[in-house]
Amino acid sequence: MIKRWMPGEGKVSMKQKAKYLRQTQKFWETCLDIVFPSRCPACDEPAPLPALICPACRKKAVVIKAPRCLRCGKHIEDGREEYCKGCRLVTHEFLQGRGLFLYSSVAGSLYRFKYAGRQEYARFYAQEIVGRMGGTIRRWRPDALVPVPIHRIRRRERGYNQAEVLAKEIGKRTGIPVAAGLLGRVKNTLPQKLLDDAGRQNNLKRAFKINGNDVKLERVIIIDDIYTTGSTVDACAAELKRAGVKEVYFITAAIGKELR
Repeated sequence: MIKRWMPGEGKVSMKQKAKYLRQTQKFWETCLDIVFPSRCPACDEPAPLPALICPACRKKAVVIKAPRCLRCGKHIEDGREEYCKGCRLVTHEFLQGRGLFLYSSVAGSLYRFKYAGRQEYARFYAQEIVGRMGGTIRRWRPDALVPVPIHRIRRRERGYNQAEVLAKEIGKRTGIPVAAGLLGRVKNTLPQKLLDDAGRQNNLKRAFKINGNDVKLERVIIIDDIYTTGSTVDACAAELKRAGVKEVYFITAAIGKELR
């Protein structure tokens, strides 16, 4: 039974509001799934209700576990180290971040989510992110979720921004506002996966800009589908900090392996 909370019923904690939002979201999604069964994000077949992923496919998605890099959250092979090799070599603009799954284990799913119109996969990823990282998100105390923007040309081609879709699903489950229009992408960059480390950084120079002059946010979480070297998140974080944001974190559906 979902107890409906209404404004004016007294002070309600963020945790209580988030719980109410999760219950309401789950109820309506279950109703929708009965009529339009969602596809499993792994095999792309209709997922068995009430799950959002096939049980057998769920085992193939590798969750990043400790020991993790204290900065970016990548799994570290040497448990004696506090930071991964990449974070030891680069001074990041963000304070901390976490990725949910090992990228190689969900690469096909994220490709379809990003390029093949499978926006529904965001429900599974958001559910897993909130379920496994909800405590971390609350500890960061964000004022808003900021999806990594895509250029208007790519948005017109795809019809949506996968990072924004994911951010909105996370926002529904946590009650955290989504500042979808805060950051804009003014440079139609090459895909980062085609470039080396130096090329990634040059590719993103002056690629993002703040839309508006008065940013009243102190702490934000950047949302994206994949984290590899951190170049994209750093470029977004630098622009946010220039606008006055004090603390920038990130959450991604997947993250790559530690650099060798």
